[in-house]
Amino acid sequence: MEQPNHLFPVRVYYEDTDMGGIVYHANYLRYIERARSEWVRQLGNDQNAMRDAGLVWVVRRIEADYLATARFEDELVVRTSIHRLTPARLVMDQVVTRDDTELFRARVTAVCMTLSGQPVRLPAEIRALLS
Repeated sequence: MEQPNHLFPVRVYYEDTDMGGIVYHANYLRYIERARSEWVRQLGNDQNAMRDAGLVWVVRRIEADYLATARFEDELVVRTSIHRLTPARLVMDQVVTRDDTELFRARVTAVCMTLSGQPVRLPAEIRALLS
């Protein structure tokens, strides 16, 4: 995996686990969503202003692999890297690790849409932030 563009720490809380005491599979999607939100915020992409202008980020596709388990109190890190940036989409690789162990890996494709659901090219200012 290429050098991460963003690192986001996550601690596993009791509410994140299932009856077996391991992180429930859907929570990894929450972790990587939080990491993407923090990353674009840190880049300067104001999603509220973007929505006010009639555009929103939408996840179009996620390919995910569950590699190992995380448990209550584990300290995890979500590593987000740009895989590909085109005029119409942002493709990211996101990996959740505990120490040096990869637990979860996803390739996420995000696009921009109007509030009425029409796909649009990524605005030039967003592409510039990501370049």
